Formats: sequence, C-alpha cells, structure tokens
Amino acid sequence: MPLYEYNGKRPTIGAGTWIAPNAHIVGDVSIGANSYVGFGAVIRGDFGTVVIGDETAVEEGVVIHTSTSCVIGSGVILGHLAMVHGARIDDATVIGMQATLCNESVVGGWTIVAEQSLVVKGQAVPGGAIVGGSPAREIGALTERHRAYIVHARRVYAELARGFAEGLRVVG
Repeated sequence: MPLYEYNGKRPTIGAGTWIAPNAHIVGDVSIGANSYVGFGAVIRGDFGTVVIGDETAVEEGVVIHTSTSCVIGSGVILGHLAMVHGARIDDATVIGMQATLCNESVVGGWTIVAEQSLVVKGQAVPGGAIVGGSPAREIGALTERHRAYIVHARRVYAELARGFAEGLRVVG
C-alpha cells in the first residue's frame, strides 16, 4: 500500500478501505472504513492533519493537503482532479470534478459543489445547497432526487473498494 511515514507520523487506514497502488498518502492522515482512494490521488498530512470519514470516495487525481487541518466527512464523493486544501467538508457531500476548496472553507452536509467551482478561503457553503461558479455561489437547493443520488453513489464506491480489493490484478 502506498503509505509513507513522515516526521514520525504515519497514515492510519480503516478496514475495507482500498487505495490504488499509485496513490500517495503521506504523514498524519486518517481514512475511515470502506473508503476508496483512486489512482493518482495524493493525500499529504506532512504539515497538518487530514481526517477522512467512512465510505468516502477520493476519485482519481484528487489532491488533499493542509498546513493546519483538513476534515472530510463520511459518505463524501470527491470528483476527479478536485483539490481540497485546508477545508472542512461535512457528511454526504459531492465535490465535483476539478472543483477547488481553499483554506478555512467549510462545505455543509448534503451539498453539491459543481464541477470546476472555486470555494474561496474562509467561505462557508450552507448544507443542503447546490453551489457553482468561481467564486462559488448558491444556484439551487438539494432535492430528494439529489439525496437519493448521493446515497446511491456512496454505496457504489464502497462496493467498488471491496471489488478492487478482491478482483483487481496487474496483468502486464
């Protein structure tokens, strides 16, 4: 597993979590149970602490870093190439592909941050919102259809973590 100790701090990984062989997890990082960390993801807890909850998907190419702390809840989906730097993301939230969350920003639970959005330093995004743009602004409210999608996607990634652990093989 691609885990690295740094300055006496080493990652802790929950049961059932799958980490791609070319992801890099460094230092003071804690990842909960049944989570998924995709190919090319980088999670650095070298200057601060990174905590990721259960059944959270860190898709391919995601970068997570902090100089203080970064807390990502349970059931969160971080889309491909998202960047999270020193932010807090509450449970059951979707961060779209190539979205950026800056230092000290907070995204409430059951929220969708649209693709390529920018949540600026110190910005607070309310729970139950859909936000988009640069800087991100509220563009709608979460509906039951969105909630059902978040619940479904959370299950899909927990199953993918199990499937990759059991059936992914290098063939070349």
